[in-house]
Order: sequence, then C-alpha cells, then structure tokens
Amino acid sequence: MKEKVALFIPCLVDQFLPEIGLSVVKVLSRLGVSFTYDQRQTCCGQPLINGGYIEGAKKVARHFITVFEASDYIVAPSGSCIHTVKDHYPRLFEDEPDWHARAVELSERAFEFTQFLVSVLGIRDVHARFEAKACLHEACAVLRSLGIKDAPKALLAEVDGLELVPLNDADVCCGFGGEFSVDFPMISESIVKDKAENFKNSGADVLVLAEPGCLLNIRGYMSRNNIPGQVKHIAEILAQD
Repeated sequence: MKEKVALFIPCLVDQFLPEIGLSVVKVLSRLGVSFTYDQRQTCCGQPLINGGYIEGAKKVARHFITVFEASDYIVAPSGSCIHTVKDHYPRLFEDEPDWHARAVELSERAFEFTQFLVSVLGIRDVHARFEAKACLHEACAVLRSLGIKDAPKALLAEVDGLELVPLNDADVCCGFGGEFSVDFPMISESIVKDKAENFKNSGADVLVLAEPGCLLNIRGYMSRNNIPGQVKHIAEILAQD
C-alpha cells in the first residue's frame, strides 16, 4: 500500500512486552506493508486521563497529534490506547476548536492492530503457523470500547495448526481496568481468578488476547498461582511461521 502507516508502540509494550512490538513489525513486513516508527512518540496519555490529570493529558495528546497527524494510518497493538485517541482526544479539546478539529481528524485514522489487518487491508490469512490449542479472551477495550469482535477470531481461524476452542465468559472483564486493579485490588483479584479458572477448564494450551494490560494481569496471576499455560498477544501468534 502507498499510504503512510505509522506504528504506535504503547508504554506497556515498550517497557515490558517488546516481543509484541517486534511481532507486529514481523507481520506487517511479511505482508509487504511499509511503515514508519517515529522515535518522538511517547505515551498516549491514557493513565493521565484515567487519573483525572487533564492538563497533563492535554499536553501529551498535543504531542501525539503533532507526531502522527501526517500519517494516513496509525496502528497500535492496544485497543485501550486506540480508544484513548479515538474517543478521549476529541473530548479533551472540546473547548479548543483548533485542537479539537485536529483530534477528530486524527481519530478517524487510528486503528487497533487486528482491526487494521482485517478492516483496512482486507486480510485474514497472514501465513502464520502455530501448533497449539488456544482460546480467545475478548478484552473490554477491544470488544466494548472499539466494537471489534470478529477480526481477532477471523485472523486466528486462518492460522495453520491452531485449534481455537471456546472460553467460558470470554467477553467478561479480566479485572485489570487500569486504575481499577489498583483502587480495588481484592475485586480485581477475584475477577482475574475466574478468568484463569475458565482458561484452565477450557483445555487450551494458550490464552490469546489483543490487549497488553490484560496480558500482564492474567499472566501475572497465573504465574503467582502456578497455573500452567501460556498467555500471548495475538500479534505473537500471527508472527509465527
């Protein structure tokens, strides 16, 4: 494609899960998609917005808009970050007409990774191979905030060697919710316990999802409680060959 595709790599990926970013790069490269990574990029401002630090969030959002507004598409392996850009940015600048217009225009070009592959590129088969039995956790930010339901499933269905099995309450929250897990740790722990139990009962080897925050939350709980199995971002599965 001739359009300018820019990668946005979220904080959690940059600091804790670089393998996700590398997997995104591998998949896009395999598909022949040219892309750029602007090293001026920083956080999208989601933690500041969630914490109520609006002026700080505006500063970060202005920087994000300035860095990415020359791109035709902004692609990130995080539904919550893309939701921040698409939903929160326009609302942040409701009283600033110029920045509001720039935020709205940019929001229309921001896409979660699986959404970009399926809805923009029209691709379901990325020529991946991964021998495993897997189930899909439908993260809130991807499913509810962005309305993306079919894209992850369509991509996984085409992975050679992958058997996708049902996960009970697949569309129920994992308990992370950003600040929620900090403010209400006991409730969060109870919710993620149910998610881990459902994964264990599914008979799958791998729990797949499209949201880095959910990944850290579920993987962390499973590690602390010695629950066997892998938790992987969908980009990691699609990058296998």
